[in-house]
Amino acid sequence: MPENTEPIAALLDAAYDPERVGPTGVSDALLRLGATEMDAAALVERVGRAQRELSRLRRREHELSALFSSARELAELRDSDAVLARLVQRAHEMMGVDLAYLSEFDPDTRELRVRETSGSVSASFQTLRVPPGRGLASVVVESRTAHWVADYTGYAQERHDAGIDDAVSAEGLVSLLGVPMLTSDDVLGVLFVANRTEKTFSPDEVALLSALADHASVILQTTQTLRDLQESEDASRRTLASLTAHLVERDRANTVHQELVQAVLAGGGFAPVAETLASALGRAVAIVDAQERIIAAAGLPLPPVMLSLDEPVRAALEESRRHGHCVAVAGPGVRAVAALTAGSRQFGALLLGDGDFELGAVDFRTVERAAQVGALLELQQEAAAGADHRVRSELMADLLDDVPERRSDVDRRARRLGVDLAELDSLLLVAVPGDQQTSAARALARQLDDRALVGEYRGFVVAAQSSRGGEIAPEQLRAHIAASIQHPVTVVVPRPTKGSLPASFEGAMRTARLLAALDLSDLTAHVDDFLPYSAVLDSDSQGLAAFLRDTIGPVRQYDTERNADLLGTLRAFVRNNASPTRTARALNFHTNTILQRLDRLDHVLGTDWRDDERMFRIGIAVRLDELRERLEARRG
Repeated sequence: MPENTEPIAALLDAAYDPERVGPTGVSDALLRLGATEMDAAALVERVGRAQRELSRLRRREHELSALFSSARELAELRDSDAVLARLVQRAHEMMGVDLAYLSEFDPDTRELRVRETSGSVSASFQTLRVPPGRGLASVVVESRTAHWVADYTGYAQERHDAGIDDAVSAEGLVSLLGVPMLTSDDVLGVLFVANRTEKTFSPDEVALLSALADHASVILQTTQTLRDLQESEDASRRTLASLTAHLVERDRANTVHQELVQAVLAGGGFAPVAETLASALGRAVAIVDAQERIIAAAGLPLPPVMLSLDEPVRAALEESRRHGHCVAVAGPGVRAVAALTAGSRQFGALLLGDGDFELGAVDFRTVERAAQVGALLELQQEAAAGADHRVRSELMADLLDDVPERRSDVDRRARRLGVDLAELDSLLLVAVPGDQQTSAARALARQLDDRALVGEYRGFVVAAQSSRGGEIAPEQLRAHIAASIQHPVTVVVPRPTKGSLPASFEGAMRTARLLAALDLSDLTAHVDDFLPYSAVLDSDSQGLAAFLRDTIGPVRQYDTERNADLLGTLRAFVRNNASPTRTARALNFHTNTILQRLDRLDHVLGTDWRDDERMFRIGIAVRLDELRERLEARRG
């Protein structure tokens, strides 16, 4: 062994601690060992390469250790945000830079949003958003490769953005390196490191940051996969719940359908329909007719809004009538309505109240089927009522025609209907349009007792009943019928005449025709009030209008043109037996004033208007015209 071991120790130190023993120390040791300067220089170079390789291997060992730690964290991934933050922090430490940050890419807006930072001091930088096509990050995304810049201020001007520049300036950044985070098809984001001084990034540094970016890609992909799995699980759970609810609704609907069929076959009317729905759907149910009157209900007590429909319920009902579907109602008390319709005909509606569960699509279809059943029940009852109405109308015709050949079995048919013909002494005539007569007859029959006879005869609705059944209120009956058919109604009341119903009908019919000729409707009239006129006048509307026009028409025209009241003087003159004195007294005028007005009437009507025959006609016309005005005023 050489006596001087100090140079050998120096060479060994250089091999294991190259930073403590530099090239000069190695050269001195070699010269002391007797090497020439040339040999020493060659050996120094070789030792230097060995030193650099050893440093690289140690650094690589450190980097691999850090990458293994990241891989281990990925394998134990629980909180993706925490793992990303740790990865960015590790990049910050391993790269020996001032700042590291991760920007996530939004494929919809194509923006990059800073998600995690390490070493940042600016709040604006931590929330930075990079617009498409701007900044170094957009270049990395577009090229899908790493890019770096030693001085960002000298970077391509078209890539600069005011917001990015302000954030970079707030951090004092100068040099930046960015590597993409990739999947097979997409860019997930960019991992950055940056310095606040100029720096040239080596290939090893780019490779190291790329490896960390790959780890970040795995984190983002895993997070998205977990998110997709969670969403899929949630969607599956919702689908299962929806399917379960749907099956429950279907079972409920099948039960309701079976019970509705049984209800219809049993002939129980509307009540079983309401009870079936109320029991199956767990809520109050009401069925109303076309006039919004409740005809069946179940699930009591009913909310007040079912007893008196408000505007939202009526609006939903109108919508249901238009398209035939069950319609939901937003307000409290009534949750859904379904119209009872058949073609263009409207019979009423089903009203459903609040319940313990929301009505589903199948429930709505079930309510619609129930509404159809209700409409069929109404048509069924209408058909039965129509047949009964025809029988009663035929009986009424045979009763009022007073033809012996047709009265052979009238008594037997009346007894079958529960009507005692001997008791019928009171008649009522109702005038409505022909298409409304059947509906008017039904509305009238509902207001009379079972012993009355209601039918259609010679274009009118006629009711015959016993006066022992109580006093008839004609005006109240007229108002009820008008409300039921939504059309003006005229009621004519003859005097009770026991045993002569045909004669009573004839008088009422003449009065009704006289009212029609006078263009009067929507009122209640008594035959006695019109008896003098209906007995002598033609009830043809054109003939009667011509009669009034020929007799007093010129007086009306005179008053209209001169804003006078010569017709009032003529009426008073007729009522006071053509006496000028009594007329003046009745009108509180001087006799000479009346004489002057009579002279004007001579001019308007002709000098012979006071002759017996013509005066008789004028008297009838004046009284009839005055009666019409009085009835019109009463109706108004």
